[in-house]
Amino acid sequence: MNRMIVIVIGSIIVGAAFNLFLIPHQILSGGLSGIAILLGIITPLNTGLLNFLLNLPLLIIGFYKLGRQFIIYTILSVIVLSISLYFIPVTPLSSEPILSSLFGGVISGIGIGLVFRASGSTGGFDIIAMLIAKKRDFPLGTLFSALNGIVVIISGFVFNWDAALNTLLGIYASGKVIDAIHTKHIKLTLMIVTKKGEELKEKLLANLYRGITMMDGEGAYTGEKRKILMTVITRYQLSEVKAIINEVDPNSFVNITETTEVMGFFHRN
Repeated sequence: MNRMIVIVIGSIIVGAAFNLFLIPHQILSGGLSGIAILLGIITPLNTGLLNFLLNLPLLIIGFYKLGRQFIIYTILSVIVLSISLYFIPVTPLSSEPILSSLFGGVISGIGIGLVFRASGSTGGFDIIAMLIAKKRDFPLGTLFSALNGIVVIISGFVFNWDAALNTLLGIYASGKVIDAIHTKHIKLTLMIVTKKGEELKEKLLANLYRGITMMDGEGAYTGEKRKILMTVITRYQLSEVKAIINEVDPNSFVNITETTEVMGFFHRN
């Protein structure tokens, strides 16, 4: 339920960013939402309705490739975003296109990042980015930006190249914010020194789909025997691992470092 609330809030934030900053200045967002904005500007059809219809095929593909829960959350996001685009009035909060593209990109990035963190998606190219990220360890925001070059080109030909450059600025800002919020691609190495090595190992293996290396250790000052557990996790799993460690051995010593690269087998989901 908490995730659904986050998805609803994030989707409304995206809708507000579109209607208050981007659409009034003919600035497109990334992905299918950008195409929906484009069609909404040049046709009498509502952007919210277009956004929903354009997302239907990818929602069906995502259902089979990305799992039922993810698609349920994504459907919720698409519906809330489409409703937001329908009911939030298209009113410019700024008369300056560059500021609007920048703030629109940042605010929409916050909304999309929140939806991603809640294990959902706003649909469109987000689903394609998630499919690629599932196979290869790339930051989602970078993928999201790379997939949107076609939207920038379309914007330039349909409107003008100033609008295209503003669209590019908005997409870039959005991608950076998404990467700052959605940190699943970040890997962490944990080195845990504990008296309760076996108990902690069993608890971690039961609750965490990660390999663990266990080594013998000895306190240099006390001479007491310890177990050293080493594992690599995603940033998302850190709070869960901390809770397990505190439950089993709150007196353990834990060193957490950010990992630049992982070679060999590593389950990325």
